[in-house]
Amino acid sequence: MLHELLLSLLGYTGDLIIDEREHQNSLGIPISDDHRSFKLAPDISFIQPSDRDLIERIISLGFYYRELDRFATKSRNLSWIRSANPNNELSNKNLQEKQSVYRRAIANGIVEILSVYRSAVLHIEQKLLSESIPILATITQGLNKFFVLLPPLYELVLEIERDDIRGGQLLNLLHKRCHCGVPELQSCIQRLLWHGHQVMYNQLASWMVYGILQDQHGDFFIRRQEDKDVEHGSSNPDMSEKLARLSTDDASLTDWHLGFHIFLDMLPDYIHMRVAESILFAGKAIRVLRNPSPAFQFKDTVYNQQIPKGAQKNQLSTGHFPFHKESFEDTNLIGEELLPQSEADKIENMLRDLKESSEFHKRSFECAVDSIRAIAASHLWQLVVVRADLNGHLKALKDYFLLAKGDFFQCFLEESRQMMRLPPRQSTAEADLMVPFQLAAIKTIGEEEKYFSRVSLRMPSFGSAVKSSLDLAKTGSTGASLSNAASEISLDGWDGIALEYSVDWPLQLFFTQDVLSQYLRVFQYLLRLKRTQMELEKSWASVMHQDHTDFAKRRNDRLNCSVSQQRRQRFRPMWRVREHMAFLIRNLQFYIQVDVIESQWNVLQAHIRDSHDFTELVGFHQEYLSALISQSFLDIGSVSRILDSIMKLCLQFCWSIENQENNPNTSELEHVTEEFNKKSNSLYTILRSSRLAGSQRAPFLRRFLLRLNFNLFFETTAQGVLNIVRPSPTLAVFSQQ
Repeated sequence: MLHELLLSLLGYTGDLIIDEREHQNSLGIPISDDHRSFKLAPDISFIQPSDRDLIERIISLGFYYRELDRFATKSRNLSWIRSANPNNELSNKNLQEKQSVYRRAIANGIVEILSVYRSAVLHIEQKLLSESIPILATITQGLNKFFVLLPPLYELVLEIERDDIRGGQLLNLLHKRCHCGVPELQSCIQRLLWHGHQVMYNQLASWMVYGILQDQHGDFFIRRQEDKDVEHGSSNPDMSEKLARLSTDDASLTDWHLGFHIFLDMLPDYIHMRVAESILFAGKAIRVLRNPSPAFQFKDTVYNQQIPKGAQKNQLSTGHFPFHKESFEDTNLIGEELLPQSEADKIENMLRDLKESSEFHKRSFECAVDSIRAIAASHLWQLVVVRADLNGHLKALKDYFLLAKGDFFQCFLEESRQMMRLPPRQSTAEADLMVPFQLAAIKTIGEEEKYFSRVSLRMPSFGSAVKSSLDLAKTGSTGASLSNAASEISLDGWDGIALEYSVDWPLQLFFTQDVLSQYLRVFQYLLRLKRTQMELEKSWASVMHQDHTDFAKRRNDRLNCSVSQQRRQRFRPMWRVREHMAFLIRNLQFYIQVDVIESQWNVLQAHIRDSHDFTELVGFHQEYLSALISQSFLDIGSVSRILDSIMKLCLQFCWSIENQENNPNTSELEHVTEEFNKKSNSLYTILRSSRLAGSQRAPFLRRFLLRLNFNLFFETTAQGVLNIVRPSPTLAVFSQQ
């Protein structure tokens, strides 16, 4: 009986001690799953009730041992690895039961506890056989601590199997169970949690040291994006298409933008989201540093062979960069040099220290992750900013997308001015524009300009309803048609002119498609503004040329002197309207180019000099673009629409004067003037409101308003137009004729 009792403590039943569930099933009596334990056989009558209760309490440990051992054996079963045959029934069955490395780790911890339990049972057996001592008291005393441990562990195993808990969810469950008032149980759960953290640290080491995601069973909180797409469908197909166009053969770019994500279901609650994002970034950065593009390897090899050491120091006034080394002998060394082995060893040592700690310390973990992220961000900054010459590309984008090379675009618009009078031909518009584009480049771009080759002109497809400015001028004789023309999205098809900028690896990590689309948005706005300014200047030049011609004729032909004076008197109101338009457009252009673009560019340059962190740099650049858009009012629909209408009216006015020079349509020009006054004064009223002028979103807006209203003209006119107190001064000039 003693040996059967001891065997039952190790999960083996017999005639004296039975499994109650098996006994009830043999009798055909249903029993709930929760009510399972070992019991003394009911036909044993020579045991006193008090001893029976004590024995059944003792042998319940055997039941818990058996169930825990079953869970450990099942979780540690690796037979599915050998069964690779799809026709193997055992293989299919094991594949249906999803494996988990975290469960296997917890099972290893349970095996440790069960081994201690078995040793205790063996010690009791030896003690009982060697001495004549009370059996039940000795067993109870020897296994007393396991009455506190095994039942909660059994409940833990039941919850894991019932709810199919795995991965980070399992760590989260164990972390919550650690908070209990029983020291023995707390240390036991902490040991299980330690085993689980060993798996997590191994995965972190693979991810943050080598950039490799080791997660066959979906237990880690970092996942590949395709796993999510399979389960939930692609969440951003547009971005996938953009990246496919961006680079079809460079998987590292796809990995960076869409390759990995944080799977919140597997993220333990005690790991903050910020820390998880740092882990995600560090792993992606290490992948980029360890897997450089082959084209970049070749270019970098040539670069290091041709350019003297330290020649790049003048690019940024940041002093000496420690990674400038001698030329590479083999392109295979480039990936190692982008992330020196000493830095990889430092990351690995940080994770090893965490792994060897007996307890999980949240602060130490977060500090280590922040340090690793800083190392990855610093080396990625060195790659993008210095090796890839980020500042040179930013300057090129400023030159061409923000029109800093004003001479080039002035020449381009002059060369294409006659062409833009006609509607663009859908089939050849882009090719037609390439001629003035190349002519402007020949005249203004020097041979030392190495970034111009990356800029290409594009003319997107457009509908058949677009018209040229000349067509609108001819058809806009009535006030209604002019009003409709002013409310259209674009005046003509040429407003769709776009630039594209070719970006090589690894700058696609910085210049994403969203970033380039923001640059394009500002470019199209600035190009429309410059085209409007040029047309107003050309209109003035044309009028002055005609006036000088008339003056020469008047001196030679005194008989037609009165005709010339009448002509000049008739055009004088137009000149005043043109001057009002040019005044507004010039000040708006100066405000955007100087107060907005140049000031924000200086801020960005200061950040580039002071920062050595890639993610900080990305944030600063995004702030730069956001400031350009917000301070140019492109994100305020009402202001943006008014500015578009003003530019359309200015172009409409210029084309009308040129096409009706001999016989101007007074009613049409009066309507253009009236619309311009309304729009310009509405613009001034909105911009001077406290919501804009008093906010920090446009710090230089007050300067712009001061230039516009330096003699109180705009303020007085705005009150007159909006309150309909009196007609505008310009309209009064027309009425005097």
